[in-house]
Amino acid sequence: MTEIVRMTEEDVTAVAELEKKCFAVPWSEKSFHDEMKNKLAVYFVAKSDGRCIGYAGFWNVSGEGGITNVAVLPEYRRQGIGSMLIAEMIKTAVKLRLDLLTLEVRKSNIAAQGLYKKYGFDIIGERKRYYSDNGEDAWIMTKTFAENEE
Repeated sequence: MTEIVRMTEEDVTAVAELEKKCFAVPWSEKSFHDEMKNKLAVYFVAKSDGRCIGYAGFWNVSGEGGITNVAVLPEYRRQGIGSMLIAEMIKTAVKLRLDLLTLEVRKSNIAAQGLYKKYGFDIIGERKRYYSDNGEDAWIMTKTFAENEE
């Protein structure tokens, strides 16, 4: 069974290893340690039998949530883990009374775009040559919250 819990310092090493398997330009373990000390950061991990199989997080800045990363180990993709992580971030954003959640996604990452659209994210713009590994453009996707959404 998979559970979604808040990320702690104890999860950092596993998350950093997961990061290397998911991204061409991975964050360092130190970056994740720094995020655990960052009062603006809200991170979750997906665990299956105690193993970290995914994570996601956002920064809570001035009433807006900026999603930093969503990642699931390749062998666990297409099993609803990403959906669980997105749903938990949305639930938390509503509890925190954020106005919106926003993110950047590779234009080529159709699967991720579909997941975000399923949860009410809309494309609102683009960032040219956003990704440093290959200069790929990104879509900016945002989900806004109604004041009474809960």
